[in-house]
Amino acid sequence: MEQNTPELKIIPMSEIVPEPVNWLWEPYIPSGATTLIQGDGGLGKTTIALVVATAVTIGGTLPDSSIIIPANVIIQNAEDSYCQTIRPRLDMLGADCEKIFTIDEKEVALSMADCRIEQVITEKNAKLLIIDPVQAYFGKANMNSAGGVRPLLKHLGNVAAKHDCAVLLVGHLNKKPAKAQYAGLGSVDIFAASRSVLTVCELSDDGIRRGLVHIKSNLAPKGVSQAYSFDPHEGFIWLGACDATESEVMGKRPKAESQLDRAVSFLKKILGSTPVLATDIMEMADAEGISEKTLKRAKSELGIISRKTGEQWYWILPIDVEYKEVSQDAQDGQEILMDSLTSLAPLCIEEQTETAATQI
Repeated sequence: MEQNTPELKIIPMSEIVPEPVNWLWEPYIPSGATTLIQGDGGLGKTTIALVVATAVTIGGTLPDSSIIIPANVIIQNAEDSYCQTIRPRLDMLGADCEKIFTIDEKEVALSMADCRIEQVITEKNAKLLIIDPVQAYFGKANMNSAGGVRPLLKHLGNVAAKHDCAVLLVGHLNKKPAKAQYAGLGSVDIFAASRSVLTVCELSDDGIRRGLVHIKSNLAPKGVSQAYSFDPHEGFIWLGACDATESEVMGKRPKAESQLDRAVSFLKKILGSTPVLATDIMEMADAEGISEKTLKRAKSELGIISRKTGEQWYWILPIDVEYKEVSQDAQDGQEILMDSLTSLAPLCIEEQTETAATQI
């Protein structure tokens, strides 16, 4: 069966009327378009989104901006409690909560394709929609593929443009260090479809001073980086312009923990200052998803000693620690005496071959 061919319509560029860009926060957040704010957890992505929402509801200002005309805001948050986190934080920031709304998702989860988004924007004449995190609102679409991401973001962008509503997407970064456009969790198309991208970062080792860096802007020259601090008790404070750059932001990201690093941390944690049965260690490691091969590499890395007491093998960290006697069940009244290991460090203990079932 032949498919109907759409009618060919050709529009000369001379008939395209140029339109100025409207701004919610120039040049960081355009109206009628999507903006992505991304970063590692705990650095204040959601808080900054709520700071912007507060300015919109009260007609406040943001760094280097003019006074914003008061307007309504829609907030959809899939991670934080509205009553325990979102509302208290908005109150702390001084928001007008009479102008902030959320779509009830208790019965039907929301996705970016949901018609309820345009309905509430229209009904409330909202000028800001916050979706936090964007990765939670792809519905059944595959967020790791262009085919799943592009149609949803295009639809959301069309809704934003139709109603001159700024859409602020809050996004997580993956654990692998990478350039900003490849660091987001999900398809790179989330980054590509956003007209403006902001990234949060730490500016000081104490975690108090943080930065908001403008790393992508399709509609205007990028804005200067802005420093801020947030304390749960003292609140949020803009600290002024700073010189943080994209390369610095991405370079300061924590490196992904390797399987070997994870195994080393695991052994340090469970051994501490006490010998532990080798069989117990292997069972716990397996439960943590650490392979036997990686566990052996970590054991070698730490210089862990294998020592046989009776019929059991124990693993011991090579540190000068005195171990007290360890008692067995009181019913048999027997005791396994764990010799003092203070003098073990200078000794060369030859490990015996152990069976796969009980020893390593």
